[in-house]
Amino acid sequence: MVRVVEDSFGNAINPLTKRNETIRRFTISNEMQMSVQVITRGATITTLKVPDASGNVDDVVLGYDDIAGYQTSTNPYFGATVGRVCNRIGNGRFKLAGREIQVSRNFNNKHQLHGGFIGFDKVHWEVIGVHADGVTLQHSSPDGHEGYPGQVTATVHFTLTEDNCLHVRMEAETTKTTAVNMTNHTYFNLAGHASGSTEIYAHSIKINANDITETDADSIPTGQLTAVQGTPYDLRATGNLGERLKKLLPARGYDDNYCVELVNNGITVIGKAFHPGSGRWLEIASNQPGVQFYTSNFMPDVTEPPIEGKSGAKYHKHGAFCLETQKYPDAVNHPNFPSIILNPGEKYNHEVIYKFGVCRHCEAEPE
Repeated sequence: MVRVVEDSFGNAINPLTKRNETIRRFTISNEMQMSVQVITRGATITTLKVPDASGNVDDVVLGYDDIAGYQTSTNPYFGATVGRVCNRIGNGRFKLAGREIQVSRNFNNKHQLHGGFIGFDKVHWEVIGVHADGVTLQHSSPDGHEGYPGQVTATVHFTLTEDNCLHVRMEAETTKTTAVNMTNHTYFNLAGHASGSTEIYAHSIKINANDITETDADSIPTGQLTAVQGTPYDLRATGNLGERLKKLLPARGYDDNYCVELVNNGITVIGKAFHPGSGRWLEIASNQPGVQFYTSNFMPDVTEPPIEGKSGAKYHKHGAFCLETQKYPDAVNHPNFPSIILNPGEKYNHEVIYKFGVCRHCEAEPE
């Protein structure tokens, strides 16, 4: 039976209302020793614990022990719900219904990244439902916030099942035509959140995509797709992540949108990660046509001061990976990309399922 327990994760100033508010935390657990903690600041996943092949339970997502950590300027969106538009918008500018829209530019003072200076990751979400198997959070983004037209009401449902699946469903409605492209930005390390790059290099990875979106030096899409065939970006067959990262040099690592072929535009398995040492695997399924595969390239190098994480953990470059389901980055500026335009009367619907399991006595995750 799934259980949901609420407690407090401390107090913080709401960046929109400037009021001091309690950050609520929900622990969702099942009978299979899996548990997930979600806080109302940023609709953020702070912990995710699953057993390994020997039954040892560990936390496999990066994060902080307290709300102060999540408020630091070095927080790289650990576990957060990202929006109104995730990823990048080139020059923070796009045309909408014949009108040029200028949104905030929080990336290199030139582009927008992950919704701007106060995106969905930094606001305090309202709890609108506590259920037997999860929790529902909601945020109302004001008309004009970060430059976007329309009041957008965003809702996120977190649900845990007995077969070790975390379901995250993101929905949104708007009062004016606008752009919406949400994602969850959890950082995974299946060996345990504190185990670092050595264990990330031991992972294997598979992503079911034939193309990636081509990008420029600022990671802004050019509008072209690049076939992965014959390149280090070809992850269609399960392979060791460490060896694949070596082939990317001089690139810092993976930070690319993979173009997924959905089955009947429905929820489709898009990829899988496996850690031989623990036997843990993670399978991700979604109804979104893209997934950003990111290997924490911009976390501090080992020669630099680390990000101070949970329980004294030191987080460094390549210490985790993200699989951020989404529509393509900068889609507002490329009509050949799947549209992220949301009109009044329509509902944005984004589902992603994180399924965990173990493979005992396996050196490589079976296909």
